[in-house]
Amino acid sequence: MTQPQPVPAPAPPPVCPRHPDRIAYVRCQRCGRPTCPECQRPAAVGIQCVDCVRDAARQSRPARTAFGGAVTGRTPVVTYTLIALCVLSYVLQLTVPGWTQRLAFAPVLGESEPWRFLTAAFLHSQNQILHIVFNMVALWSVGPFLEAMLGRWRFLALYLLSAVGGSVMFLLLASPDSLSWFTWLVGASGAVFGLFGAVLVVLRRTGRSAGGIVGVLVINAVLGFVLPGVAWQAHLGGLVVGAVLGTAFAYAPRERRLPVAVGACAGVAVLLAAAVLVSYGAV
Repeated sequence: MTQPQPVPAPAPPPVCPRHPDRIAYVRCQRCGRPTCPECQRPAAVGIQCVDCVRDAARQSRPARTAFGGAVTGRTPVVTYTLIALCVLSYVLQLTVPGWTQRLAFAPVLGESEPWRFLTAAFLHSQNQILHIVFNMVALWSVGPFLEAMLGRWRFLALYLLSAVGGSVMFLLLASPDSLSWFTWLVGASGAVFGLFGAVLVVLRRTGRSAGGIVGVLVINAVLGFVLPGVAWQAHLGGLVVGAVLGTAFAYAPRERRLPVAVGACAGVAVLLAAAVLVSYGAV
């Protein structure tokens, strides 16, 4: 006589762990858990859940350029911010009485108001609009490339220290017994020439042609001695600082990239400060 056999209860349909109210027949290729359409992420093979994708992103190291910059195609925020600050400052120069006089650099004022060594780089000649136009075009031309190659903080340090280096060189080559001690210095040229010096080293390091940059440097060097009112001293100071930092950034060993970069920036800052103290101490 045949005995009736109990029928096993049907297994409940699989549900998404993140959304238990949703049935999910697709499983993550990595962890095997069910995943609903909202939690599915396309992978190289099959589908992965959003949790596995997030965990993989945490564990993976971001791609870097040969000099430490992140290979992410990010917007050159630092470059655009520096351009915006220069343009804003120029507008304030034209609209706010005394703005230029409070921030411009002159050797006679640098000892008592040291912030002028940097703030002068965000000012430009009020009577020559081409002054700011040429500097901003140059910054826009080389800034995004260097920012991508070096990374944001290295690029910013390069720009600011080159700007200070231009003012320091202007001080070192001025004489307390001449008109140069009381001459105003404004413009981002020192910082821009620092970028030129750094990009020259970076291009050489990567085996690319640097002929275009060399041509620009030669033309500007000649113009600095031919045209009146051009502070070639600031160009020279920015170029030297940019080349030194560019060399440190470009040739640092991969495993010691960060300490070399920090040490180079700190070393340049100390040398610039020492040069200022010695110069004023000899007056």
